[in-house]
Amino acid sequence: MKTVFSAALALAALAVHSPAQAEDLEFMLYNDSSADLVEFNVSPASSDDWEANLLAGGYLAPGYEIGVDIADGLTTCVYDIRGVFADGSEAEDYELNLCDLGEYTFTD
Repeated sequence: MKTVFSAALALAALAVHSPAQAEDLEFMLYNDSSADLVEFNVSPASSDDWEANLLAGGYLAPGYEIGVDIADGLTTCVYDIRGVFADGSEAEDYELNLCDLGEYTFTD
């Protein structure tokens, strides 16, 4: 349980409060892979760069999940996701409508 708690704290600490007209985007992140998730980036699909690592200083172990709150002040639902794992593997997924999905799962 310590793993989930430390990752959730890292996400909460990096959340930026948004203006009243934009709503926060919330979804569940699941690690159903065989390795620790050590880096997690979410960026608007319109961006050419990855945003900061939301797990900085933490990780998400296999079989665990955390709630993600994106409070970037944007009104978009379409984001790109990137995960880096302790075994050196990476996964990227593009143009996801996170408002409709409500969750995202990394698998092997």
